[in-house]
Amino acid sequence: MAGKSDKEILANSMFEDDPNGNLAPADTDDQESANSEDSKRTPQGPTTAATSTTTAVTSPRWGPQNKGAQELASLYSPGKRAQEIICVYTCICLMIINMALIVRHMRLERISVAFVSALCGIITADFASGLVHWAADTWGSVDLPLIGKNFLRPFREHHLDPTSITRHDFIETNGDNFMVGIPILGYLAHYFYIRSPNEIQQHFGWIAYVFLCSIFVAMTNQIHKWSHTYWGLPRWVLLLQSCHIILPRKHHRIHHVAPHETYFCITTGWLNWPLEVIRFWSTIELIIEHFTGLKPRDDDMKWAQKLT
Repeated sequence: MAGKSDKEILANSMFEDDPNGNLAPADTDDQESANSEDSKRTPQGPTTAATSTTTAVTSPRWGPQNKGAQELASLYSPGKRAQEIICVYTCICLMIINMALIVRHMRLERISVAFVSALCGIITADFASGLVHWAADTWGSVDLPLIGKNFLRPFREHHLDPTSITRHDFIETNGDNFMVGIPILGYLAHYFYIRSPNEIQQHFGWIAYVFLCSIFVAMTNQIHKWSHTYWGLPRWVLLLQSCHIILPRKHHRIHHVAPHETYFCITTGWLNWPLEVIRFWSTIELIIEHFTGLKPRDDDMKWAQKLT
């Protein structure tokens, strides 16, 4: 991905309905190789040229017309929608309450401690996003009770139709992540209520850590959505992406190369490279497969085979 500007990527590999370049030739690599060898040995006549044109035609491997993606999208239920609405509004209220309490108790001498703690909170949120993303991508099935259709389904749909997230509204995009933030922010608001001002000052670094961690956890899927949005983003979002304060678009494209086995952290993406260098995810997968016999991304691959 290095050395490619957004303009170059858009001009050479992007399509309006498929901005992640997820179009694959209908032939397999072996067939392409064989066709290439045949073309070297056989003179190109009118019939051969027509055949070559036919084999070069591409078919959508992923996208909104994919059978599996359509089936997964249809599993989004009214009950799930109701849960997401409740979680989003509850979490936003808690964000506002905690922000007001933090501003109220902020002291100039605590800013440096708060900054370092907040940075650690953001890094924790990035690792947490990778852990959840890796677990949901790699293990489990849509057929599992409770968590299958409600929580694993969006991960399967996203790999089959990566741009579907850009067509989701704020509620559908953020409902699950905001749900995770509710108990953390609820506890933090309770902490402000039961502690004295002196105790709050003593633990202000910890408060900043928890608050920023929960905010970035809650906003992870919105940041993820922005990493798939190639048109119409606000300039401040583009600035944050270009400074790699939040997940950049080109950075996240690395994850969307099948079989989706790397670069799982999707809040800032800061931890993707170091975790890949030490082979963190692949090592855990080998250990789990050794002791359980389960194959990584088995369910994900089954859905990927449902082509139109």
